[in-house]
Amino acid sequence: MLMDLFYKYLEGGNKRRTHFDSFMLEVHTRIHELKLKQPKGKDARKSRGFDPIPPVAREISESTWLLCFDEFQVVDIADAMILKYLFTELFANGVVVVATSNRKPDDLYKNGLQRSNFLPFIKILKSHCEVLQLDSGIDYRQATDLQDDQDTYFSNTTCDANTVIEQIFKKLALKEDEVIQPRRIVLRGRYLNIKTTCGRNAMFTFRELCEMPVGAADYLAIANNFDTVLIKDIPQMSMRTRTALKRFIVMIDNFYDNKVRLICAAEVPMNQLFILSDIGQKDADNSRLLMDDLGIEQRSELSKASIFTGEEEKFAWERTYSRLMEMQTEAYWLSREPQSKREDL
Repeated sequence: MLMDLFYKYLEGGNKRRTHFDSFMLEVHTRIHELKLKQPKGKDARKSRGFDPIPPVAREISESTWLLCFDEFQVVDIADAMILKYLFTELFANGVVVVATSNRKPDDLYKNGLQRSNFLPFIKILKSHCEVLQLDSGIDYRQATDLQDDQDTYFSNTTCDANTVIEQIFKKLALKEDEVIQPRRIVLRGRYLNIKTTCGRNAMFTFRELCEMPVGAADYLAIANNFDTVLIKDIPQMSMRTRTALKRFIVMIDNFYDNKVRLICAAEVPMNQLFILSDIGQKDADNSRLLMDDLGIEQRSELSKASIFTGEEEKFAWERTYSRLMEMQTEAYWLSREPQSKREDL
C-alpha cells in the first residue's frame, strides 16, 4: 500500500511499478532476443562470446529511472545467477529501486542452490537500498471485516460449489456482448488455449491452471485478458501435491498483483485449503533425480536446499492465504479498473 501511494503521487515520467516475476520474465526474454541477434561462430550452433546483461540493463535504464517492485523474492536459480550482474548495471546507470518483500535481504534465496554465488548480490542491494522493517505483527488483510462483502469462495462443505460458480459465470456472460466460447492467446511463440470464456470472463478447472505445464507468463496473460476468473475443482493441497501447490501460489501472486477478480469452487473451506504434510513420493523421486543430475549427495548440506525440502512453499502459503482473504472483499473487487484505463505493466 505504501509503495503504491508513493508511486501514484510521485511526479514525473519514466517510472515503473511491476511485479518482480513479470520483470524477470521480461529480462529473460530480452536476454534471449539479444543472443539470437548475435553472429554465429564457425560452429553455427554456438554464438561468439557475448554478455547480454549490460545492454539489457541499458535498455531498461533508458526508459525507466524508478523501478518499484512488488513481492521481491528469489526462488529460481536462473534469476539468482542474473541478479548480481543486472542490478550492478542498473544501479551504475542511476536507476532507483523501491521494493516490497516478505523476506529481509539477508534471507533472499534462503537455502537456494549455489547460494554462495548469490550472496554478493545481497551486499550490492543493501549498499544501494535502505531496509525498512514494517511488520507490526498484524495481518491487515485478515483484520478486514468480511461480513458485508460478497461470497466469492464456495466449498463443497456447504454447497455444490462447482454448480454455484457455473451459475455465476452464466450471469456474468449475460452482461457481455459476446457468446461463451473457447479462446486462444498467443504467448511468446506458443498458444494458451482457454476452453470457457465470455468477454472479460474466463472459467477454468484447477487441473488446467495448476496441474498442467503452466507458469507465471500464462497467469500474467490471463490477468491481462480477463477481469474475472472462476476456478472449479480446487482440492485440498499439501506437500504431497507440491508442484500444483507451487503453481497455485504463483497464480494467486500474479492475479492479486493485477487485481483479478477471483471466484473459487473448492473441496474444503479456505482455512483448510492447505495442510502440512511430508513431500509426496512423486516429488521426492523427482528431487532425487535432480540431485543425481546436479551431483548432490543425499543428506549433504546442499540436499537441504528449499528446492528439495519445500520450505519456500510453506513460507509462501501464509501470504497466499492472506491474499485470498482480501480478494473476497468488495474493496478489492472495486480496485480492478476497466482495461482501457489500466497501465500496461
